[in-house]
Amino acid sequence: MNSEDQTGAPSLLHVSTHPLVAHKITLLSSISTDIVLFRQLVNELSQLMIYEATADLPLADVPVATPMEDTVGKQVSATIGLVPILRAGLGMIDRVADILPLAAVYHIGIYRDEATHRPVSYYNRLPEQLDDDILIMIDPMLATAGSASATASFLKERGARSIRFVGLIAAPEGVRRMAIEHPDVQIYVARLDRQLDENMFIRPGLGDAGDRLFGTTP
Repeated sequence: MNSEDQTGAPSLLHVSTHPLVAHKITLLSSISTDIVLFRQLVNELSQLMIYEATADLPLADVPVATPMEDTVGKQVSATIGLVPILRAGLGMIDRVADILPLAAVYHIGIYRDEATHRPVSYYNRLPEQLDDDILIMIDPMLATAGSASATASFLKERGARSIRFVGLIAAPEGVRRMAIEHPDVQIYVARLDRQLDENMFIRPGLGDAGDRLFGTTP
């Protein structure tokens, strides 16, 4: 879906309409969901969302010999790079990498300064030149979009040609920012929530995804 009617700014926003995604994101959001189930749900949702985000990958014909005869099959013809945004992106990357086992994985660490709410980069393992056809940023939450926007800028500086963002929950404010700063980046999420609060947390949201994934407290 296009986000213009919900956020006030056009963007390439895709909010899942799959019933299983709606069911699982509700369970994920619940305060009663413990760490074991939370991690399981993040894995399951990551798999479902990466299917949606890669539904239009280009294909090429390839010969294949089945046990019965020779025929022509299909294979993905694009090279893909995965970019988990630390730390919460680590909770999604294993299942995504299982689905895309040939994809390169590039790590980038960004945290939000609690006073300024601005992104601060502390770790960057990006090569000087990115030759992948498609790069997929991975982070459970798109709140202010500070981290996602900064990461997209880092990728473009290194030659990224096509970038997508895959997450679980987004705020309208973050979607608007991406539409302004990176209108070419497609966004795939399980749910678009109501707003950010005064502390820049998504409401109703699910709390801090990193804390809930790794059993830490703010």
